Amino acid sequence: MLSCKALVASSSDYLDGQLRFTEGLSVRAHLAMCGNCRRFVRQLRLTLRVLQQMPEPLVSDLDAVAAQLADAAKKPD
Repeated sequence: MLSCKALVASSSDYLDGQLRFTEGLSVRAHLAMCGNCRRFVRQLRLTLRVLQQMPEPLVSDLDAVAAQLADAAKKPD
């Protein structure tokens, strides 16, 4: 049977539908018996839904903005 640690490691692939059929069966079998992992996967699903509903950032190149802010903070007044 799949361990809790192994389930956590493969949970993103499971939710994305990227596991092979037998791996998915192992995950579902583990979830049927482990309440803690069911709760973990439920929370992960909720987190993914919330992130998908967040608006796109207004600035497309956040790394450039962060670099500009860092440069501005280094300059003396």
